[in-house]
Amino acid sequence: MPVAVAIFAHQEERRIEACLASLPLDRPDTVFHILVNGSTDATSARARAAAGGRSNITVHDIAAGGKSRTWNHCVHHLLTGNEHAVIFMDGDAEILNRSIDALVADLAATPSANAAAGMPLNGREVETYRENLRRERGLFGDLYALSGPFLSAIRARGLRLPDDLIGDDGLVAAWAHTDLQSDQHWRLDRIIACEMAGFTCEPVGLTRPSTWRMQYKRLINYSVRYFQNRIISDIMAREGPGGLPPRLSSLYADWLPRWKPRPGITGWFDRKALARMRAQIAP
Repeated sequence: MPVAVAIFAHQEERRIEACLASLPLDRPDTVFHILVNGSTDATSARARAAAGGRSNITVHDIAAGGKSRTWNHCVHHLLTGNEHAVIFMDGDAEILNRSIDALVADLAATPSANAAAGMPLNGREVETYRENLRRERGLFGDLYALSGPFLSAIRARGLRLPDDLIGDDGLVAAWAHTDLQSDQHWRLDRIIACEMAGFTCEPVGLTRPSTWRMQYKRLINYSVRYFQNRIISDIMAREGPGGLPPRLSSLYADWLPRWKPRPGITGWFDRKALARMRAQIAP
C-alpha cells in the first residue's frame, strides 16, 4: 500500500525548495501533495520547478488559505483512502533523512497507534519540546503521521477540523488519543513519539527583520489558539469530535464575555487576539 505526504505551504517561496530537497521525491511508492494555499508569491512556481515533472508529485493551487481548511480538503478530497499511512508536514520545515520510513515503520509496528510524532531538532527549547512529546505524546504540525485506518475512520464519519481553527496538530492529537471519542477515552499510547524522525525549522533571527514580523504574527495566532482550545476542550469533554462546529467563530459570542487577557507580555497578544475574534462575530 502506498504512502502519501501532504506538504502545507502558505507564502513559502523562500523555504519550499529546501523543504522539498529534504524529501525522497524519487520514491515510486510515495505520493506527494504540495498544498499551496492562499499564496500570492512564487511558492507554486518554485514547487513545480522542484517537482521536475515527477508523476508522483502534484502541486495543488488552493485559493483559500488556512491550514485546517486545507487539511480538510486534503483528507476528504485528495487522498485515495488506500494509503498505508499519510505524513503531514509544513512547507517551511526540513526533515531528517529517512524520517518518512521511521514514522511509517513505527505505525506498522504498533497497530493500536493512530499517529506518530516527528521530533524537533533545533531551537532554543528543543530539548524541552522533545521531552514533552515523549511524556505527553502530542503532535507538532511541522511533521507527524496518521495511520491509514485512522484516516479512514475520520472520512467515514465525515469529521472535519473547524475551518478557522489555528493549528491542526492539537485537535488531531486529541482525536488520535481518544480514538475519535470524547476525552473520557483518552489514551497516551495511541500516539508514538518517533525518535528516528525529526525536523528543523527556521529560527527567529535578530538580524532578520522578516522573522520578527513572522514571530509577531505567530504570537497573536498562539493567543487565538489558546482561546480556541478552551472551546474545543469543552466540546471534546462533553460530546467528542462530532460536536465541533464548521467554524469556531460561530461560538465566539457565547465565549468572549468569559475571557480576559492574561497577565504580563502575553496579555498584549491576547488583546490583539480577542479583538480579532470579536471582529469575526456575525452581526
